[in-house]
Amino acid sequence: MSLESDIAILRNVRLFDGLQTDQLRLLAFGAEHRRVRAREFVFRENARADAGFVIVTGSVALTRGRGDDAKILSRHGPGALLGEICLITETTRPASAQTESDCDLIRVSRTLFRRMLEEYPEFAAVLHQRIRDELEAMLADIERLEDRFR
Repeated sequence: MSLESDIAILRNVRLFDGLQTDQLRLLAFGAEHRRVRAREFVFRENARADAGFVIVTGSVALTRGRGDDAKILSRHGPGALLGEICLITETTRPASAQTESDCDLIRVSRTLFRRMLEEYPEFAAVLHQRIRDELEAMLADIERLEDRFR
């Protein structure tokens, strides 16, 4: 994959919305590509999380549990970012990510993402507002659900 194609893919990731081409170029240049075969794990549930993965090609299922007890939570394809929250804070993986087909992924480390926030404080401010808005929406959803169970 070329740097320009990586930039085009990253441009469509919601978390990176608002980054300028030069900023996306820095992100693409600092990230690494991973090719993963079908049915391999990208990461496992409860593992330390230090990077997010953008799906370039293929399909990945997020699962919880192991073996026959594993439950598919969601499926994701090109343009999806897996592990978004770990780019911002130290955490563990709440689910496993297993490829359903051969995949090409872009790995974005927390270190690289933090560098982006430090070098581009205007992006950090936009990201802060976006997270705040999403948390407020989630709390409103919880409050609506709470009313149903009273």
